[in-house]
Amino acid sequence: MPNFSVTPEMLAKSVLSVPPLARKADYTLDREGNRQILAHLAQGGVTTALYGGNANLYNISVREFAEMVDMLKEIAPSGTWLIPSVGPDYGKSLDQIAILKDHDLPTAMVLPLNFPVTSAGVATGLRRIADAYGRPIIAYVKSLDYISAADLAAVVADGAICTIKYAVVRQNPKEDAYLSELVQKVDRKIIISGIGERPAISHLMDFGLQGFTSGSVCVAPAMSTGILKALKAGNVAEAERLRAFFMGLEDLRDGISPLRVLHEAVATAGIADTGPMLPFLENITDAKVLSAITEASQKLLAADRAYQSGQVEKQVERA
Repeated sequence: MPNFSVTPEMLAKSVLSVPPLARKADYTLDREGNRQILAHLAQGGVTTALYGGNANLYNISVREFAEMVDMLKEIAPSGTWLIPSVGPDYGKSLDQIAILKDHDLPTAMVLPLNFPVTSAGVATGLRRIADAYGRPIIAYVKSLDYISAADLAAVVADGAICTIKYAVVRQNPKEDAYLSELVQKVDRKIIISGIGERPAISHLMDFGLQGFTSGSVCVAPAMSTGILKALKAGNVAEAERLRAFFMGLEDLRDGISPLRVLHEAVATAGIADTGPMLPFLENITDAKVLSAITEASQKLLAADRAYQSGQVEKQVERA
């Protein structure tokens, strides 16, 4: 069993980074590349690493999942909270949860399955996965047809869920009927915004969510942390000022593919060689797109370094 439980305070302590998973040319796990990513995050003040969609765990084998967990525990900086994801299907989730029971990690997230699912079926699956694990899990809501707010609240009431990662994309994040219903049925302190910096301000200030996840934090951990600290202090203007730096890369991610662009961005910024993407995904090879990702990632990394050195105001004037 883990030596600590997931609390709202833990969720608010750090931006929950969602890193890519670095691989070698033969698709095997790249120990050094993944170590460099985690070290970069820790150096920027980020102490939570949630391995899920950006790590392409949808396509990982159960055997390699076990190897990945062992590797991450060995290379993670002291004080880093690792959260692996299981699934997305029910059977694979149970096989992976059986592996995690041998580790002292406090929780795991269940990746959302798009098809075939029903709300009641997902609720039953989440309960049974948590029961098999022997501890509460993180539910990941990415679409409105995955699980209803009422069914999700019932699973929370049963003690099977410690955290909800909410990631339904809205044109205007302030207008969200599902999230509005959810925060009425579930303690909002266990809900985190799950779509990066773009909706984080609205989710934390308008809905009172506890924290947020981010992929681009893997490039600019200090400034993403600055956004979280500013929001916790009620300084929306500072949070908006820092968020503006992320929009170049976030626009590319939203316009092309959040995980594929992040995979290339971490590499083109010079943080770590992320290598090939595991099938059924592929790396971005279009020269024009890669040039845009390189420019955005390097600009964001430069701004983050300036922020850490106290010179970000000069960078803002040039941006």
